[in-house]
Amino acid sequence: MYKEVQLVIQDQIAIITINRPKALNALNTDVFTDLIQLFGNDLPKQDLRGVIITGSGNKAFVAGADIKEFLTLDNDKAMALSQRGQDIFMTIENFHVPVVAAVNGFALGGGCELAMACHIRVAGRSAKFGQPEVNLGIIPGYGGTQRLAQLVGKGKAMELILTGDMIGSEEAERMGLVNKVCDDQDVLEETIKILNKICTKAPLAIRESISAINAGFNQDGFKAEVTSFGRLADSADFKEGALAFIEKRKPNWKGC
Repeated sequence: MYKEVQLVIQDQIAIITINRPKALNALNTDVFTDLIQLFGNDLPKQDLRGVIITGSGNKAFVAGADIKEFLTLDNDKAMALSQRGQDIFMTIENFHVPVVAAVNGFALGGGCELAMACHIRVAGRSAKFGQPEVNLGIIPGYGGTQRLAQLVGKGKAMELILTGDMIGSEEAERMGLVNKVCDDQDVLEETIKILNKICTKAPLAIRESISAINAGFNQDGFKAEVTSFGRLADSADFKEGALAFIEKRKPNWKGC
């Protein structure tokens, strides 16, 4: 039914697994199509208490986007790609029951953005987070410039996005990016515990709490991110950065 994700529903909890282990569960067109189908159509029809998003294997939650798909982007295509990613992540963020990210391994680029779109993040001790897009000559395009600042503050968000640095799960917890850290093998169990506790509360109050909290953030920044993402996709530096990544070499930046 789904090309790149697996869905299991147990005890009214939907467990969605991004299933591209050979590609470290990188986001591609098919993954987005599956997520749109799930959150836009299939999951709302289920009697759910919560949703968990995780990645297959123990190396990565989602290690980023599929860079090979970026090579053909121009301004218009890049803006459309960014908007599509933002739309599905916004649907996840505004979903009517709690969505929790269960993170093992790498959560980088689009993977970090997916985790941040979830309401709560539980991470294994081996988890690594980061927005390394500047290494490709691009910026986070799926809401990362906005949600990272909302979660960790403007200064730390600037540092992480401008340096492209990765951080471990314990540092991510200290700065507010992660809600809870546990041993790798316990991530799914701890995630289910949190959902089970939430699900003892009044369902309508949970739904309205999600809606009210999300209402407090300005949407204009997301529009600015789409515009900047598209503008950079037309730059020579972006083409060079993407090729250098694929060819496993250092990029030669020109500033144009």
